Amino acid sequence: MDPPLWSPNNVRRESTNLWTFAEQVGLSLRTGSYQELHRWSIESSGEFWRAVWNFAAGIGDLGDIDLKKSHGPTSRFFPDASINLAENYLKRSDDEIAISYRGESVVERSLTFGELRAEVGRVQQALRSEGVQPGDRVATLLPNGPEAVIVFLAAASIGAIYSSTSPDFGADGVLDRFGQIEPKVLIATDGYFYSGVRHDITEKVAQIVQGLSSLKRVVFVKYGDRELGPLTIPNSIGFDEWVTGPTNTQPDFVRSGFDHPIYILYSSGTTGKPKCIVHRAGGVLLKHWSEHLLHCDLRAGDRLMYFTTTGWMMWNWLVAGLACGVSLVLYDGSPFFPGPSRLFDIADELSPRLFGVSAKYIEAAMKEGLRPVDTHSLASIETVTSTGSPLAPEGFDWVYENLKSDVHLASFSGGTDICGCFVIGDPTGSVHSGEIQVPALGMDVAVFDDDGTRLAQGEQGELVCCNAFPSMPLEFWDDPGGRKYHDAYFARFSDVWHHGDFAEWTINGGMIISGRSDATLNPGGVRIGTAEIYRQVDLIDEVLESIVIGQHVESDTRVVLFVRLRDGVQLNDELEERIRKQIRVGASPRHVPAVVAQVPSIPRTRSGKLVELAVRDAVHGLSVKNIEAIDDPDALDHFREHPALS
Repeated sequence: MDPPLWSPNNVRRESTNLWTFAEQVGLSLRTGSYQELHRWSIESSGEFWRAVWNFAAGIGDLGDIDLKKSHGPTSRFFPDASINLAENYLKRSDDEIAISYRGESVVERSLTFGELRAEVGRVQQALRSEGVQPGDRVATLLPNGPEAVIVFLAAASIGAIYSSTSPDFGADGVLDRFGQIEPKVLIATDGYFYSGVRHDITEKVAQIVQGLSSLKRVVFVKYGDRELGPLTIPNSIGFDEWVTGPTNTQPDFVRSGFDHPIYILYSSGTTGKPKCIVHRAGGVLLKHWSEHLLHCDLRAGDRLMYFTTTGWMMWNWLVAGLACGVSLVLYDGSPFFPGPSRLFDIADELSPRLFGVSAKYIEAAMKEGLRPVDTHSLASIETVTSTGSPLAPEGFDWVYENLKSDVHLASFSGGTDICGCFVIGDPTGSVHSGEIQVPALGMDVAVFDDDGTRLAQGEQGELVCCNAFPSMPLEFWDDPGGRKYHDAYFARFSDVWHHGDFAEWTINGGMIISGRSDATLNPGGVRIGTAEIYRQVDLIDEVLESIVIGQHVESDTRVVLFVRLRDGVQLNDELEERIRKQIRVGASPRHVPAVVAQVPSIPRTRSGKLVELAVRDAVHGLSVKNIEAIDDPDALDHFREHPALS
């Protein structure tokens, strides 16, 4: 067993929310273990989720759980609840800072909890003036700034359903999403900044509006101090003109049931039109409280910083920090502008206790050779979180060697589907290189073989969750009878959630995820996780990023590795052999690709995930569905008929 990279001292362990929570439910982490607490959270599901509600001091009436209806895709949890999510997010109304916002080098803005609450009240009035009622959809095309948070909470306060998309999406990508849910109101920015360049999107918004016949009102939010241009779109208005209520306006809150739809998130859409995933208010409220308070040890007065766009589920996760009385640090733009240490500069300036990024960002920081431990204080940071894709052991090592040695590094894995995590961090436990620490509380996470049998430590298989949990989606939009929903998660293993990740438990009780199971490789019938190859390739300094696929050749599959190299570097025989040797020694001979090929760019989804299936389709000459979900669709051209594949 390898020694841990980090373990909390006794003072830190015993001061965590998780420690206190365990004692409140009659267990002890002094004499017991996290595994015992987790087992109780599964076996006493109703007691556990009610305890989370009580620990968070939830506002409203939760009612009794109905465990008889809490299984499979038709799960229902607290059928008699009467709650409002925004009411719980807006508990605080004091003069402390609720939101600190930085929009590249263009915008600096902050709001107190009192100001945030009043702004929500003013936008609530504006939405009601448009006839928005419970169940109506309110959509935004906004950067990660205060207006997105305010509109979301205003919509939630009256029972409307919120949905957001990042302003860098193309018109077709936005219409693929919003066109399905038919919003009544659209709030959009007039532009956004990335790497110091302003991108005007008013013409794109006009195209989107033409495709949304359901709209009654279009509201434009200006980015920065630049005034809005002439508004030529029918029924359009500027945000400041639209929101006219007194500055001390207070919102009221329409309480609804636990399963009231609160927001719609979208699948990546790289294999077809995005699925519209409807989340229930009570479900995400309880799930996020369990993750923020217990797994991340956040508490009122802390600051939470997560680098995300409004088109990624981590934005919803970030904003949920308000329900814990936490202040949010919002950043919009390139994380490497005006310099590669931009996020660390903000962390020193605004002092977050939790600093969250994607695994892709950590990999990029490694390749940039950043050592914030030498250049920044980062004194406030006690937790660093990573998600979006598996974080390689080298990423763990980089955090402890180059960012901060005394920090809880919590790697997460879950998904947009559940707006939360299956496996997550444990602030009372040790961190081991390359491993996600524990299964999330309340989640009966397992690894199955193809026959649905639980696998032991060290055996790779399908990541599943064997019990129902509150943040299971309520439904897919426009899915009569729930057939698409059932087929997406429950068709593989009856009444067991099949998530589609290739995973294994470790001897430490943690989990290693080796990539998406639908993208696993099968050369010679041997199943290989792509993350095992990426880990080795990341050790080659000349390689900036890579993507690996299985190419069908006659009756077998061969492994093909595409690499993007540093500027001025060409893939020659010597470099190719070093790559192969690293994979052979670091992984195994069966992981060594049959082909290594150089490409100038590698496509990802807009949330930073590799699009292995899209590249695989391009290599096989198949059409790639919904390319709007890809950050650089033209990059797929580099893979079609690549000379190395002939």
